[in-house]
Amino acid sequence: MDNNTLSAFLQGKSPSSIELFNHLVSCYQQLGEVKFHTTKTMIAFSSRINFAYVIQFGKNFIDVVFPFKQPYEDNMCFRKIKLVPGSDDYNHHLRIYYKEDINDEVLKYMSMAYKNGNVKLC
Repeated sequence: MDNNTLSAFLQGKSPSSIELFNHLVSCYQQLGEVKFHTTKTMIAFSSRINFAYVIQFGKNFIDVVFPFKQPYEDNMCFRKIKLVPGSDDYNHHLRIYYKEDINDEVLKYMSMAYKNGNVKLC
């Protein structure tokens, strides 16, 4: 995806939510190469496959979803975990208000999602 598409998507979003998004991107770029795909309503992060989604930009937060094959119930960061209908994926929903919300626990799940995004498909 080119930067113009991402810039167009971010147009009109609050400076606070854009700053949080850029921080999330920066954290992922420390793990490796990340690509972005925008739709009308969200931004997907991908490597070989999509591994994370920013699904909402609020005035002072962003909502991020990590799909995993199992629910990780024992955590302090996800506000909702839902089975995706017709799938064996569990979407793990995280709301980020501050850069500090991307703590060690969140970084662990980000890393797990990133690794899932790099799995070789047959």
